[in-house]
Amino acid sequence: MIRLDGRKALITGGSRGIGRAAALLFARAGADVAITFVNNREAAEEVRAGVAALGRECLVYQAGMADKSALDRTVGDILGRWGELDTLVNNAGIWTYLEMGRMDEAVYRETVAVNIDGVFYATNAVVPRMKDKGRGWIINVTSTAGVRGEALHSHYAASKGALHALTKSLAVELAPWGIRVNSVAPGWVDTDMSTPSFSDPGFKEKVRQSIPLKRIPPAEDIAGPILFLASDLARHITGEIVNVNGGAVLCGG
Repeated sequence: MIRLDGRKALITGGSRGIGRAAALLFARAGADVAITFVNNREAAEEVRAGVAALGRECLVYQAGMADKSALDRTVGDILGRWGELDTLVNNAGIWTYLEMGRMDEAVYRETVAVNIDGVFYATNAVVPRMKDKGRGWIINVTSTAGVRGEALHSHYAASKGALHALTKSLAVELAPWGIRVNSVAPGWVDTDMSTPSFSDPGFKEKVRQSIPLKRIPPAEDIAGPILFLASDLARHITGEIVNVNGGAVLCGG
């Protein structure tokens, strides 16, 4: 079993899906966890209760990823309570529709603000303390869309591709301080974000059949690689894009 005893982690978008699964898995491994959410406080409190049941502490913050001041306050409060924050999982993100030539600028701006700006804001807020301590773990949750592109979601794919470039750049920039930066790029995952698409059973089966392993994974299958990258088992891995897609996309990040 991977252990993260004594570790303090912030997982953005931790109230549901991959973030929720990661928060519970980190707690099971011995870490205290802080999570952010945007709207669903009830779901966030359920995660807090789940973490507590595992004997760890969970801090809950309502903070939009596009709001730099809110993220700065969140990190400041975590440091004030724990005095430490060594692990960041940039998980929060949105998946929206955009047809080029008929672009809804508000949708475009929101997607870029949440998926790119928010990662910059959260990372910028935690890095100073990581540098002070001479260690840190940053894991960005991206997407196979950032590797191969995605029709009618070009802005989303572009945002995730940007995070791949950010991951590689920060891996080199922050290595002198013992800070490792990696990404996990999921394909289709059976989470709330996919629910509208999977409401059509025929489409869901088509997706399943397109995956060589012939399964659409639950969020826990993505949380496992995130935990691995945050552990000492991955101590010589930085700047990597770990594709977790059942063999659906066989190319690098």
